[in-house]
Amino acid sequence: MVQKIKFGTDGWRAIIAQDFTVENVARVTEATGIWLKKHFENPSVVIGHDCRFAGELFMHTAAAVLVQQGIKVYIAQGFVSTPMISLGAHKHGCEIGIILTASHNPPSYNGFKLKAKFGGPLQPEKINEIEAIIPDVCNVDYASFSVENALESGLIEVLPLEKEYIDHVKASFDLSAIQASGLRLMYDAMYGAGQRVIPQVLPQTTLMHYEPNPSFMGQAPEPIGKNLQELAQHINTHQNIDCALATDGDADRIGLYDSHGEFIDSHHIILLLIHYLVKYKGMSGKVAIAFSVTPRVYTMCEHYGLEHTTTKIGFKDIAAIMVKEDVLLGGEESGGIAVKGHIPERDGIWMGLILWEFMAKSGKTLDELIEEVYEIVGPFKFERNDLHITEELKQKIIKNCQENNYKSFGKYTVRDVKTTDGFKYFFDDDRWVMIRPSGTEPVLRTYAEAPTLQEVREILKATEDAICG
Repeated sequence: MVQKIKFGTDGWRAIIAQDFTVENVARVTEATGIWLKKHFENPSVVIGHDCRFAGELFMHTAAAVLVQQGIKVYIAQGFVSTPMISLGAHKHGCEIGIILTASHNPPSYNGFKLKAKFGGPLQPEKINEIEAIIPDVCNVDYASFSVENALESGLIEVLPLEKEYIDHVKASFDLSAIQASGLRLMYDAMYGAGQRVIPQVLPQTTLMHYEPNPSFMGQAPEPIGKNLQELAQHINTHQNIDCALATDGDADRIGLYDSHGEFIDSHHIILLLIHYLVKYKGMSGKVAIAFSVTPRVYTMCEHYGLEHTTTKIGFKDIAAIMVKEDVLLGGEESGGIAVKGHIPERDGIWMGLILWEFMAKSGKTLDELIEEVYEIVGPFKFERNDLHITEELKQKIIKNCQENNYKSFGKYTVRDVKTTDGFKYFFDDDRWVMIRPSGTEPVLRTYAEAPTLQEVREILKATEDAICG
């Protein structure tokens, strides 16, 4: 039976050698090529891979298929991050960028993401068109094609995408101010594709997990608290770090730690970025956030007189708005954030550098800057719990949500429910929980917000007991 290839929230992902095979990559690439030739006269494509197993093999497979379809192909020099591919597609005027990455998924996965010429995720309707024409068998003879010969003849060209990205960083940030500030900074690359950037732009930074390791030491390269314990431990043990940045496998998501080894979630990061860009840099524009982001962003927007909108989860919906409208910031709970002045693409390193510049220019600690945010929106805590449960139980829970069967979770009575993408149960203005199946992994996610971390965890526990009990 032929495997049906489906694109999820962010690309097609599958387990390497099980479903993510050379043949299946060739099938998806062939469909991409057919779609390109239908819509463009002389299309070109830039392809890259991150640090996962067999990345180069999959990149060469995609290149072999496209060249034989008569499409101009550029490939990245070495491994690259997703923002590097997106910037490359924009800079070189390529109709499509392909990045072979499974982002934050466990090391057994790889994936295939499509980027547009504007430098962000290809629009969902176009991805659907490509998905609909994926052939059962690849009709292009990629196996006997010599990528080496194509490189020699100029059919395939190599681009220094990492260097181009670093040049873009150097032109966009006051790196000398960060260096002169005396800030003690740290970067955990999580063995991902962003590992070579920070050492080149801020060489004094303390580094962790910044060498290639396709297995990511057996851990999913997702920059959330539970996966960054070694980083937190280093900060707590040495007590000589003012702020630490972490990025995921393809460096498009951000994780952040303060000087006390406390994890700073993406909600706080989004609020800090808006605050800096508006108050300190005098910028303006619309704010677009995904459904799982704290409603306190609305409070911040109203404070500064900014228009705001909420999208479904998945950055492609945010990018679609950023392309059409004057958007200051687009962000999601998972740590994927984009800002005006850069491409409409999530970029963990870029966001980290903005925050480091904020600290350097203001002369304030991260704690002091968060207090400035709290003065506007009030203090809060947030946490997410990923429930690895059976598909049967997951479907049962979703059905209960759809039928509005949950009136309370433990002592917390539901006052209001919003269903833009998943199910968000509000208890009062400061407390809520959300239930949603992941679009990239076989898990059910629960998210909660409350004034204290203890209460957040109480809400998450009460929710798990109510839905799984």
